[in-house]
Amino acid sequence: MEEAQAVLDRLRRIELLDAEGASTPHLLAELRALLTEAEAWMRAEGEGTERAEEALERCRDALEREPLTAAT
Repeated sequence: MEEAQAVLDRLRRIELLDAEGASTPHLLAELRALLTEAEAWMRAEGEGTERAEEALERCRDALEREPLTAAT
């Protein structure tokens, strides 16, 4: 499934960027892209994704409420 692979690829990219000391804005952009890709994955899955939808909503809310402010 393309959507699942996109999410896994993005997670690997985020891990690498974090390990390399990527800037906070760069990591935040990757996290936002991850949320978008995860939503596409859920839509492709159809039913039974309620818990995943709730988790994504919490992640999206956290990014909006508590943006990372580290100076990296």
